[in-house]
Amino acid sequence: MKIKYLAILIMVLAFSAASCDVSKKPAEVTPEPETEVVEVNEQVWLVDFDMAAAEAQKKDLPILINFSGSDWCSWCIKLMDEVFSQKEFLDYAKENLVLLNLDFPRRTKLPQEQAEKNQELMQMFGIQGFPTVIVLSSQGEILGRTGYQYGGPQKYVEHIQEFLNK
Repeated sequence: MKIKYLAILIMVLAFSAASCDVSKKPAEVTPEPETEVVEVNEQVWLVDFDMAAAEAQKKDLPILINFSGSDWCSWCIKLMDEVFSQKEFLDYAKENLVLLNLDFPRRTKLPQEQAEKNQELMQMFGIQGFPTVIVLSSQGEILGRTGYQYGGPQKYVEHIQEFLNK
């Protein structure tokens, strides 16, 4: 009986680990309207790299890029729920970061141009899994690469600040 439960547990864990594999092609479902920004609790996440780069140069702020599978990747959803949508992180980001969300959904179809640009950026930055968070200087230099971190918004802000203080 224990072997049966162990086998089921191993299958569940294997399925869970495979669910964040970036090599899977996203399913095409219903298209969302084209948009340049995504609002999360009053904080604006840009969805276009060129707009984010222009904003970063204009304000001389670093860019935080969130490579996410927003509708299928459990760690991406956890990062958004526990950190990126929290007031403490949003207050910090409003003054210190340009936020860029590059999404790779499976149940929602992105506009083709946006999906193609996101794919190009995924290859350019060598993204192997989700979530991957990259911090760029306002001039485009990679300052750090990370993902989900335990500890909530305050710990995440401290973690991002380490990249910025180098």
